[in-house]
Amino acid sequence: MGIALYMLFSYNRYQHTVYSAIAGEITGKINKQYNDVEYYFQLKKTNDSLVKANANLYNKLKQDYDMPDTVSKLAIDTIQIDTVLHQRRYLYLPAKVVGNSVNQPNNYLQLHRGSLQGVSADLGVTDINNSVVGTVVDVSKNYAVVMSLLHRLSNISAKLKKTGETGSVVWDGLQPNVVTLKDISKEVKVAVGDSVITSGLSDKFPFGLLIGTVKEVVNDKTSSTYTIKVKTAANFYNLQYVNIINNLQKYEPQELLKSVKKTNE
Repeated sequence: MGIALYMLFSYNRYQHTVYSAIAGEITGKINKQYNDVEYYFQLKKTNDSLVKANANLYNKLKQDYDMPDTVSKLAIDTIQIDTVLHQRRYLYLPAKVVGNSVNQPNNYLQLHRGSLQGVSADLGVTDINNSVVGTVVDVSKNYAVVMSLLHRLSNISAKLKKTGETGSVVWDGLQPNVVTLKDISKEVKVAVGDSVITSGLSDKFPFGLLIGTVKEVVNDKTSSTYTIKVKTAANFYNLQYVNIINNLQKYEPQELLKSVKKTNE
């Protein structure tokens, strides 16, 4: 049978042409499927590399460094290299999201990065665009659990970017892409589309990270403050990678405050 087919296609130009076309089509389909599979794995590898590169860029931002106070002679004497040396304050640690919920009253994320990779509790978390996602609440050796912004116990210090007034961002448990900015006086001019950012008053997040934009301003006549609905900047339905923000300088002011409280109690 095989010999007959060989002779047919070898000595008959028409059949040879048809055979070549069919064989080429089959080979093309096989190659396409192979290339699609190869492309998928290459895309994942490329995506991982881009996330790491993104975190490296955030680690070079000027706001992630503080300049030491060199006013006093003591400070000048203790700086070994140069009096204008910048000291790192915030370190960004990229992590892959391995679990996420959005429709529960209290939502969490699970990250594939833990204490062995420099993560501890009470660290802020942002998406790859540096928009606020939540706060680390627990860690194991290789994993971390994050209290999402979409959690009824979440409370993020925030402010209106345009006017500077400070309030708190909480979640009412209803819409997965809408949070509430509280404690903003009715004397403040607030408009739909205004940006809501981190206040910098918390040791978890640097100043100025985007939380979201004003979607609605509710004027409750029984209150002296607005209830401001904010559309989240982070897309909680599609979180694949995040950045964990480690404030390397948070312990010094904490210890100082503890000392003051202890002295005056």
